[in-house]
Amino acid sequence: MQTLPKPDIKQPGSGSSGPLEPLQRQKKSGLRPVIFVSIALLLLTLLTGAFLLFGQKRIGTHAAAANANCTLTVPANPLSAQGLATPYQLQATDPNAGPCNEANADQAAFVQGAIFDPATGQISIYNPLVIDAGTQPAVAPVVPTLPQNAIVGLWFGFNGSTLTLRGQGSALRQGRCVNGLFNNPFGQFAYCNAPTFFSAANQAIRQGKLVVPPIGQGSDGKPCPTVRDFAVVDQDQSDNVTSMYLTNANGQTAQMNPANAGQLQGAQALVNASDNRLVAVALDGALGCTPWTAPDLAAPGQMVPALPLNELQAAKQQAQPAAVIPAGDPMVLNNRQNSTAKLNLYRLGVDQPFVLNVNRGASTKQYCTNLLNVQPPRLQNLMNLLQQKASPMPDVANNLFTFMAQRFNTTWGADGGLNCQGLLNMNSPIQAQTDGNGVTISATINLNNNGGQNGATPTQPAAPTNTAGATPTPANGNAQPTPPADNAGATPTPDAGNGTPQLTPPADNAGATPTPGQ
Repeated sequence: MQTLPKPDIKQPGSGSSGPLEPLQRQKKSGLRPVIFVSIALLLLTLLTGAFLLFGQKRIGTHAAAANANCTLTVPANPLSAQGLATPYQLQATDPNAGPCNEANADQAAFVQGAIFDPATGQISIYNPLVIDAGTQPAVAPVVPTLPQNAIVGLWFGFNGSTLTLRGQGSALRQGRCVNGLFNNPFGQFAYCNAPTFFSAANQAIRQGKLVVPPIGQGSDGKPCPTVRDFAVVDQDQSDNVTSMYLTNANGQTAQMNPANAGQLQGAQALVNASDNRLVAVALDGALGCTPWTAPDLAAPGQMVPALPLNELQAAKQQAQPAAVIPAGDPMVLNNRQNSTAKLNLYRLGVDQPFVLNVNRGASTKQYCTNLLNVQPPRLQNLMNLLQQKASPMPDVANNLFTFMAQRFNTTWGADGGLNCQGLLNMNSPIQAQTDGNGVTISATINLNNNGGQNGATPTQPAAPTNTAGATPTPANGNAQPTPPADNAGATPTPDAGNGTPQLTPPADNAGATPTPGQ
């Protein structure tokens, strides 16, 4: 997720300090192992005629020598304090393809937890640890103290291709864990109990108990970016987490906190290459913006960003047009075809609006139009600033500007991207130049003469002007999907009385047919 690499989920160079050097990786994805699906969405799939059993394999940024498909064992009672503090165990899905090791940045998996306190309406963060199966952590995880009646959500990210969740005992059912359709996972992403968490948080926002901070203004005079800003999104937005771990010379891991960093001298920071980290660390840092953070229960006194905070803030603060996952996102395709069920299942996990038809509210063509109108002008306006910032991936691009430029081109193309070039009959307005090692070293943005494929006249949209950051008007009057107020991602079959989306995963046996809840 080859001509141009797929660079959308990397670790910004500013993400660590002192002796901790981040292990930087790109995102890749593929769709092969088993996933878990709710009965509501299974019925929706059957009704829409989209029930297909085979997945779309997506090309990654680099061909990895390491086994790209790993399995993560979810501990018992994963939403409890003890479950959060029990290390998740990583191993190869197919041992014949080679081992999986958490300290290998190409194979590292990450877990991010958010805890909602219904009494106060506040959110705290706890990032459970991942270790190699059969080993011990470098430092035992902190056991968090959870508020009474806490509502816990979990999100997963992966630096390989396809991550399979396997439960210890009934862990997957206990956690309401989902990572795609039956036999067709998202790839790098999964979640547990996310819809219930978002429902509670959004209710608190409506009641004024939870206050979403403003996104603020960047040094360029424009609004600070969110994870739903067309100035920063790519073909598969919101697909990883901001968790960080420490890894020592023996390949053991520990939670990232000051105590562990002091104890594990010479340890490196291990991060999930993510869209979220690109926004909350690299771009916010470059623009003088401040991401929404919450207390880290594994590091008293520390405040950290998190995927659920990113999504809640974007749902509340992002001006239109707001970027939400389109039907053509490679992670929500089913056998290379659009899938309403898979799209909605993903959107439920990141607090985005449900759709009944992928052509209405999830148009990939409209997504490409908005991307064209918004991202290149702002990148051009920020060129001098971003050229002075470190690249999230030095082996892909030599600074933050060239990184963003080649990332746009990857999204624009058909090879792992959205095929905006084909949908709009238009070449990318960004021309990138690479060195002999394939590293992007410069880029030129032409806002007035995009040029159609093979010299043909572009059919749409009209070329944007040089006014960077201007609010675009969708071509041909196509409406941009508008998330419902504050509670995007509601399921069409909520529990009576409270509107909380409920997912009923099947038994924990890998490969089992989803079983309707009682």
